[in-house]
Amino acid sequence: MSTAVATHNEDSLVEVLGSSLYPTASANSIKLVLSYCRAAGLDPMQKPVHIVPMWNGKLKCMQDVIMPGIGLYRTSANRTGQFAGMSEPEFGPTIEQTLDKQKFSFPEWCKITVRRQLASGHIGEFTAIEYWLENYAVKGGADKSTAPNAMWAKRPRGQLAKCAQAQALRAAFPELGALPTAEEMEGKAIDGEFREHVESTSVAGQEFAKQDADTQDMLNREAAPILTLFETDQRGAYDLYAKTRDSFDSDTQVAFRSRFPSNVRTAFTKFFNADKTEKAEA
Repeated sequence: MSTAVATHNEDSLVEVLGSSLYPTASANSIKLVLSYCRAAGLDPMQKPVHIVPMWNGKLKCMQDVIMPGIGLYRTSANRTGQFAGMSEPEFGPTIEQTLDKQKFSFPEWCKITVRRQLASGHIGEFTAIEYWLENYAVKGGADKSTAPNAMWAKRPRGQLAKCAQAQALRAAFPELGALPTAEEMEGKAIDGEFREHVESTSVAGQEFAKQDADTQDMLNREAAPILTLFETDQRGAYDLYAKTRDSFDSDTQVAFRSRFPSNVRTAFTKFFNADKTEKAEA
């Protein structure tokens, strides 16, 4: 396939995805999704990953992060041939609590057990319990509301069940990686702090938002060729990644690394450790 045709096809796919599955995402973020899916052998039209705008506490800006959806975790577990089922979600008592001057009802916790056939032939059970107050996504906005957003207010059990499923699936199938799902990280900050996404209307805030968008686009552009190269030359992809990474400051390096799926990061870590060992023995 010629470069021109490949470029045309990718541009067409970006347009299709932008008008259907990712209507609010930038073209560069969608291109990163395509590169991510190619590297991980995924079909982008199935929307296995999500583009999640998140607050980066270190960079002090919003950042688009590519994250797996709970559906991808379920599919990946099933493809191992060792997935032996999952329990129905069990919920704790209903709690009524006032959040930002509004009353909400929600289950205190949700418990889910994932079963996996072990090498011994036995069925292992892996249980996770997640609490609503530790997982719900805030509404945020200009008023910095700490109330749950529309989805968590409308579906408190359904959203919490997704988080419990993700935790149980990671426990049963550690090969899925440690990257949290989009459902778990919605409304959260990259550095783990509980922060809302506030839209600034000040002139300084608008300039900062523009800088943030430019930074995101730059990181996406730098990551895309590395992900493409990873399909055919993992070592070459790592060398290009390391060279690009070293041109950034430490905070930007963290943001850059988050552009890559877990299987790519795992491979890069192995190359890094191998190079470190080789230098120590030299």
